[in-house]
Amino acid sequence: MTDVLPDIPRLYTAIAEWIACIVYVSLIKKKLHGWKLIGFAVLVLFAQAIFLIATKDLPIEFWIPSMIVAIALMFLFIYLSCDITLIEAGYFSVRAFVAAELVASFEWQIHYFLWQGELENTFMASTFLFIIVYVFSFGFIWIFERRLMPKEGKLNIRYREFFSTLAIGVAVFSISNLSFVTSRTPFSGQYAQDILNIRTFVDLGGFAILYAYHIQINDLRVRHELQAVQSILRKQYEQYQQSKESIAIINYKYHDLKNQIIALKALENQEERSEHLAKMENEIKFYEAQNKTGNHVLDTLFASKNLYCIKNNITLTYVVDGTLLNNMDIMDICTIFGNALDNAIEYERQIEDEEKRLIHVALFKQKGFLMIRFENYFEDELHLIEGLPQTTKKESHLHGFGLKSIRYTLQKYDGVVNIEKKGSWFEMRILMPLLD
Repeated sequence: MTDVLPDIPRLYTAIAEWIACIVYVSLIKKKLHGWKLIGFAVLVLFAQAIFLIATKDLPIEFWIPSMIVAIALMFLFIYLSCDITLIEAGYFSVRAFVAAELVASFEWQIHYFLWQGELENTFMASTFLFIIVYVFSFGFIWIFERRLMPKEGKLNIRYREFFSTLAIGVAVFSISNLSFVTSRTPFSGQYAQDILNIRTFVDLGGFAILYAYHIQINDLRVRHELQAVQSILRKQYEQYQQSKESIAIINYKYHDLKNQIIALKALENQEERSEHLAKMENEIKFYEAQNKTGNHVLDTLFASKNLYCIKNNITLTYVVDGTLLNNMDIMDICTIFGNALDNAIEYERQIEDEEKRLIHVALFKQKGFLMIRFENYFEDELHLIEGLPQTTKKESHLHGFGLKSIRYTLQKYDGVVNIEKKGSWFEMRILMPLLD
């Protein structure tokens, strides 16, 4: 090479990698908080700096293994600080490493340009340039990343997405540093400024590709979630239609039975038979009264859910003024009540003591608002994420859409949902303006 190319100080590289990790840790759901996180971060900074400085003069064949160890330190920092999976930690580690490479290369290119010019390369000037470039560069990266990070701080990265990101990261690192290994390739630079240009622009392109891929992953996640919500909406409506037909058949059977009872009572029968038939008639009247809420959709939903509850030894009670929902769309009623009852029934089935399998629903008017309250016996601890219970199922990205669909539906009516645990009861309260 014609020009002498000064290496990026290893301390600069260590700080860049550490700050890049801080950027992503600040946006992801954290496992460590407060002083524990600060202490651990400081410890990682010292480990990163000491390792990179200690391996500065190693032969070139140890350069790649040293970088792998440096990336492993970044991975451990992110994984141990955040409440994420190994795959998610690997995904963010690759992105943090490419961001660190970009900022370190960009700062050193400016430093080399000024150093080659008329400005004197003093410690104060170098330090000032270092701080300015790092603060503004990582500040911009944090702002851009923050826009696409979900509020709950989880993206549910899968293996395919991780390996795609890893492949991009390896390609970017290899091409951007090729000139530092050998200049005898069509993709290497011959001069110091060319080498720095190649490294900076390749890192910039790599970061842009990873950011674009991140946008795609985020869009696919939102699209998948919306499709899941829409699927639940359709499923609840289909269940309502099926239940409506089933309940209609049951009502026909009961109507026929009533006529049979009337015919039997008209005959000359024993007194015991008359009493038995009277009892049957009262039970039928009780059944009819129990499933009359004033809204035919709710009547069908409660009747079908109650039959399922009886089959599973669950006690379902409700005090509902269904007329308050006569102006609500049928599918929206199915979504709210169907999902809420399904979630409660699914939990109650897991309770061993059948006497504690209790669900209660209330719908009433309160101070100019419509109040819907779902309560069920609850034995576990309640953990909320963005106001919704955290799913306990293994594949969390495939579950939890029932409550999200309820929240999504309520937005149409300017309604809000609040979930909390009161004693041994799980309570979901829905408040919305009265429907005109």
